[in-house]
Amino acid sequence: MNHERTAATGHMLAFLTIMIWGTTFISTKTLLADFTPLEILFFRFILGYLVLSLLHPRRIRTNSFKEEALFIAAGLCGVTLYFLIENIALVYTLASNVGVIVSIAPFLTAVIVHFCLQEERLTPSFITGFLIALSGIICIFLNGSFRVELNPLGDLLALLAPVVWAIYSVLMRKISALQHNTIGVTRRVFLYSLLGMLPALPLMDFQFSLDRLSESANLMNLLYLGLGASALCFVTWNRAVGILGAIRTSVYIYLVPVITVAAAALFLHEKLTWAILLGTVLTLSGSYISERKPKTTPAKGIAVHEQH
Repeated sequence: MNHERTAATGHMLAFLTIMIWGTTFISTKTLLADFTPLEILFFRFILGYLVLSLLHPRRIRTNSFKEEALFIAAGLCGVTLYFLIENIALVYTLASNVGVIVSIAPFLTAVIVHFCLQEERLTPSFITGFLIALSGIICIFLNGSFRVELNPLGDLLALLAPVVWAIYSVLMRKISALQHNTIGVTRRVFLYSLLGMLPALPLMDFQFSLDRLSESANLMNLLYLGLGASALCFVTWNRAVGILGAIRTSVYIYLVPVITVAAAALFLHEKLTWAILLGTVLTLSGSYISERKPKTTPAKGIAVHEQH
């Protein structure tokens, strides 16, 4: 019973995270009128780091450089490289290409975890669900236009983004085994991600000017990204990975385009088409199939479970 309650907590945290991440495009779209993508990224994680420092001011003590290297790598992969690569990819290829390619993150996570972590393994239901969900995601992003335009450089960069996210998921699974406070862990990851961004600031037209925050829309949207999508969501996501494992948690990423479409219809009054509705059904079905546990098979009186 306690295991079931803990798992339910993990699912709730993952779903809450994806609900917020799926709506961040609204805030980002508003802020892009006055901020560059790197400025939004840097300011939101600075804000997130400050909030987490207030919530958990005590410093995490690591036992070796090997442990500290896990935090360094997680900060660079989960934030710095992932967001920078994704934003740069948008310069060279279509947003729909990036959306579809990045959505394979759960599958890449499962493959990398399969070879790196012995307690988590790929299952036939996960692969089946991935194929169904991916077909749904393609329907959502193409939106009935059936327009396919390949841009090798941008598409390759877009493919690198889910790769580094998959590596981040493996690193967080390893970090969760160290039994540190989740808020403190996330704060440490944010610190290294911010340090990783510093070399890129002078190269990408970064401005420290904060007078743009005098506009209430800019301030409120940056607070939403910093407090909600960064400080809260990375804590809840990291905790979910610690409870459910990297593979099962990553399945929730399939829901991002579904939530994004729903938010666009609700807040931006964008039209829902047959392709979007079909894609939504396929994506939800695929995520459900991927999440299903394999049935227990008794052997010689002992229940054998495939580990996740």
